[in-house]
Amino acid sequence: MLQCCPNGARPADVYPAVPMSPRHLARDARAVALLGVESLHVHPRDRDGQESLDPRVIGTVVDAIRREAPEMEIGVTTARWVEPDPLKRTEIIGQWGRLPKHARPDVASVNVHERGWQRVCAALDAVDIGVELGVWTTGDAVQLKQAGLPRGTVRVLAEVTVTDPDTAVAEAVRILKALGPVPAPVLLHGEEAGAWPVLEYAKRNNLDTRIGFEDTLKGPDGTWLATGNEELVRYALGHDVGGRYERRRNGVRGGLRSSGFWPGSRAEHRR
Repeated sequence: MLQCCPNGARPADVYPAVPMSPRHLARDARAVALLGVESLHVHPRDRDGQESLDPRVIGTVVDAIRREAPEMEIGVTTARWVEPDPLKRTEIIGQWGRLPKHARPDVASVNVHERGWQRVCAALDAVDIGVELGVWTTGDAVQLKQAGLPRGTVRVLAEVTVTDPDTAVAEAVRILKALGPVPAPVLLHGEEAGAWPVLEYAKRNNLDTRIGFEDTLKGPDGTWLATGNEELVRYALGHDVGGRYERRRNGVRGGLRSSGFWPGSRAEHRR
């Protein structure tokens, strides 16, 4: 599976192509859905462009995306930086349960290193929203292995925060080794200059992965800004995009050497 992460926690004015409003998020969701993407991870914003867990904001964003991409799995964040108090977070998540089904997220990410993460997971499960567990370090991986997967876990997000393209894959290997076998799919991804090398490693090892402006603003060779999330997804799927990125015969760091969908992806089965 290839997931798209269209905006993330980036500042609202970071780059005009990064979608922030419900309308623009829905537009990008429709564009990547047409390419076969079936999962979206978004960071909803209020009218001031600030990240928010407010059920009205969540409902507005999810509803807008659902209208344009009705088959898309829609995920949101529960990150500490949006609401630092874990008790307040669980109270807000309880309010999500009162949203109409079409305006309620399918899944939400919970970072294992954040205080009260298990309580947040339980709050999501109580309102029938799936859990994506964010594991950022080998320490997080060990902690999760010791605690076990909470009820409602949909997948584990192995998030490589090392941005050096020469060492990001090595860090990914360390996290996966520390995590060991888990009874849920693992989605592996990197960020910034490490995003493309980690994505390629995930593809080679038949792991779920993701791409989008949350993880990187740039194309595979790191020298130019992508025109949109659709362009990043096209490269991740191995599509040629106007010849802007020429694959090198012998392979280069960050280069895409494959074409088409990787084996086992749901998108492949829809072609």
